[in-house]
Parts: sequence; structure tokens; C-alpha cells
Amino acid sequence: MLNGKNILITGGTGSFGKQFVKTILKRYKPNKIIIYSRDELKQYEMAQRFNDPCMRYFIGDVRDLSRLESAMSGVDYVVHAAALKHVPIAEYNPMECIKTNINGAQNVIDAALHCGVSRVIALSTDKAASPINLYGATKLASDKLFVAANNIRGGKDIRFAVVRYGNVLGSRGSVVPFFQKLIAEGAKELPITDERMTRFWITLQEGVDFVLKNFQRMHGGETFIPKIPSMKVVDVATAIAPHLPHKNVGIRPGEKMHEVMCPRDDSHLTLEFHDHYVIKPTIQFTEAADFAKNNCGEIGTPVEYGFKYSSETNTDWLTPEALLEKIALTENEEK
Repeated sequence: MLNGKNILITGGTGSFGKQFVKTILKRYKPNKIIIYSRDELKQYEMAQRFNDPCMRYFIGDVRDLSRLESAMSGVDYVVHAAALKHVPIAEYNPMECIKTNINGAQNVIDAALHCGVSRVIALSTDKAASPINLYGATKLASDKLFVAANNIRGGKDIRFAVVRYGNVLGSRGSVVPFFQKLIAEGAKELPITDERMTRFWITLQEGVDFVLKNFQRMHGGETFIPKIPSMKVVDVATAIAPHLPHKNVGIRPGEKMHEVMCPRDDSHLTLEFHDHYVIKPTIQFTEAADFAKNNCGEIGTPVEYGFKYSSETNTDWLTPEALLEKIALTENEEK
């Protein structure tokens, strides 16, 4: 699929970008992989590890449309991973979050349309479903922009879709490396926001594989959601450090007790496939697609009215043993 192709990843020096590049180099022979991001130090460090002749490193911000257009010249596939993601920081700096997550999303769309890109997938988050914080609200707006972009492509062979998933094991800012850091520093207890809190969990590699598969599946306009396990945050802490007590520190600003990936209000648009869900667009495109049958031939069926895919009511739960296995696998992949 990606042999001989040019691929660009916005925010490519992040956890996802590194795992994505590692996977692409292992499985395919692309013509170019372009890392587009703001931080020169992170690019320098990443280039020490990924120095294949096909690698290109572009300093640029998704807020800068002209720079995006320069970087996307001749590009076939785009993964939009750049975002301001820290919930409390977004609450404190709302316009900065809006400029990157909403205005930046529109710039990616405009550049992709201008440059003749073939396929674009934007990474979303469970926080975009029924959002209660600014980060989630900006990502929902971003999702809507990418879905609606399929209606302005005209005669161009370009498709836009969204991938939404939960907490990523091992990613920067996630709770697992935070707990591990505290343990390494000799912490006597681990902070827990609330013992009832649940989250969806996915590994970096699972996230990368899901994105790659959806490049093959997509008609354009879908929001793809993987079926992944849930776990209580308190059980995560117990699995990692069974010898340490917990301290309840309360929910952070803008934080939910449980996360949702398919909201109840979208149940009339939601299709269930064997290993994922698809939320269909709320608008009618000029070119109608049969979203119940994807381009891999997989068949989806409508969910019941009122269905909600929530970390609290999920039927798939991660055991402590399975969590530790996933953490060990993720750490080995990073070496």
C-alpha cells in the first residue's frame, strides 16, 4: 500500500509518529517519510534514530498554511497527529489550543486539497465524544472539519477520515510512565484521581496498526473507533506497584470519571464491525458511500438505538497480567 509513496506525519516527533515511522520502515519501502513538527531538538534526536535515506525532517507549525503546503508537495498520504493535548493546560490557554487544534486542522485540510494528497487520516481522542473540556471540544471541532472536507473535494481523488481511540500505553503524558517515574524516584504512595475512574487502553503499536488498516478501509467521512479493553486507573496503579498504597487526589479540571468513544446521541449513525465501530457522517456527501461495507469488504451492522461505547460499561476488561504484558511489549518496541 505504501511502497513508493510519500507520507507526511504532522506532530511526527511524538510517541505515535516514532512508532508509525518504525512500522512503515519495517513493512514497506516508501519513497519519502516527512516528519513535520515544531521542535528542532526533538527532530534532531529522532533523526539520530531514524536516518533512513527516505526520511525528511521539516520544521513547521500546523498554524502555518504556506509551510504546510511546501511540506505536502507531492505527498500521497497524511497522518495528522499534531495537537495540544494536555487537558489542564488547554483550560488555562484556550486560544492557543484553538489555534493549533482547530485552525491547524483546517490548514492541514486546505494544504492537502491544494497539493493533491490522496488520503488523510486525523487522529482524535475519546475526549472528543461528548466533550466537557476545551481539549475535547477542539478535537470534536477538528473531527467535524475533517469529515466535512469530503464534501469540498470536488473532482479530486482525496479522502479524509478520523481515527478515535483512548489512552495510549507508554505515550508521553500517560499515567503509566507517570507512575513508573514516581516509583523510580522512591515514591511512598501513588496518586489516584478517583477509585471509580475507568479508561480505555491501547498500545502504540495497536494504534499504528489501526491507522494503517483504515487507510485501506476508508471511503472518506468515517470516524473509526477500535474495540479495546477498559481498566480502572486504581487497578493500573495496583498492577504496576502492588506494594504501594494510593492517595486520592481528586479529579483534575476538565477530567471525566469515565470516557466515551461512541456517544449515545450518535447511536443512529454507528455501525459495528468485528473489531471496530464506525460513526457515519451526520451530513450527506455529494458522492454517497455505503459505509456498511468498507473497501476491505468488511460488513458492519447498525447498533441498537441508545447504544453507548463507554469505558465504564465496556464488556472487555484488561487484567493486571495482561496490562503488564502490554507494558513490557511496549517497552521492548521502544528499544
